[in-house]
Amino acid sequence: MESVILASNNKHKLKEIQEILKGFEYNLVTMEAAGLHMDIEETGTTFEENSLIKAEAVVKASGHIAIADDSGLEVDYLKGQPGVYSARYAGEPCDDQANNKKLLSALDGVKYEDRKAKFVSVITMLFPDGKKIVARGEVNGHISEKLQGEGGFGYDPLFIYDNKQSFGQMNPEEKNKISHRHNSLLILKERLKNA
Repeated sequence: MESVILASNNKHKLKEIQEILKGFEYNLVTMEAAGLHMDIEETGTTFEENSLIKAEAVVKASGHIAIADDSGLEVDYLKGQPGVYSARYAGEPCDDQANNKKLLSALDGVKYEDRKAKFVSVITMLFPDGKKIVARGEVNGHISEKLQGEGGFGYDPLFIYDNKQSFGQMNPEEKNKISHRHNSLLILKERLKNA
């Protein structure tokens, strides 16, 4: 089974991608597990650019196939912010609690119906021969006025899906069936079959 290196050491992301890609014909490992100890500077202005930057860095350093996910939250009222800066919205070092607090503050006083948002995931699978598969998945929702649920990570406790519950209130299996990453990975799987 060929190793594919996930261009991340985020264990939440690894677990989520592994869950969604059960039966995938590759062994997915983190950069750390592959012996890659490097920071990849995300200098792109879109999820697509950052995803490719990460995948290229891993392929160049390892010679193996890489999968890179760049994802984040776009809030309509904030003209698409935090966008590609979602993980570091409140500054470095990255802190989910601080990011959520800043987002709630930015939307203070904004009515629920005006708090539309979407999670975006762009996944790039890059092969050492230069072949590239790119898939973009999205899921629409609203931003809650308060944190709801202990599950998930990042903005999950604030992201209300289908006007019912937050991603933070869903169990992982529920969330993985509808998430932006699930949607991008389904597209990736289809494109892999036809590659």
